[in-house]
Amino acid sequence: MLEKLRSEINIKNRKASFEYELLEKFEAGLQLSGTEIKSIRLGKVSLAESYCAFKKQELFVFNMDISPYEKASFANHEAKRKRKLLLHKRELAKLLKKKKDVGLTIVPTRLYINKNGFAKLDIALAKGKKLYDKRESLKSKDVKRQIDRLLKH
Repeated sequence: MLEKLRSEINIKNRKASFEYELLEKFEAGLQLSGTEIKSIRLGKVSLAESYCAFKKQELFVFNMDISPYEKASFANHEAKRKRKLLLHKRELAKLLKKKKDVGLTIVPTRLYINKNGFAKLDIALAKGKKLYDKRESLKSKDVKRQIDRLLKH
């Protein structure tokens, strides 16, 4: 049963692929406090407004909302605190170097629990889309949906 619960946790940031053009993806671990992993296992996480930024050569995720654990006592966590991302030094150096390019940002795309029971965050180096790019994405999605409907019947 525990394996079933672990595999079901897959929280995506759908806005990220609409707002940004994802260039390169990385997998990062999260430094969590005690009750945060319990809330993640219950699926009480929102990545909607979250973003990643460097602070003294370390990468943090800001504004990721992990709801407080209901059954916890006074030792509960803050919902939107900054959380350190765990990456290899060479990955951090690569991200820091590419982040200095104009117009690039780092966005979280997916939060999941791996087979060992650790919470992992997929992050992507991204470039913001222009309004006409977003319209083009919507048009292509709509056309694909219509084709699928026609093929279904």
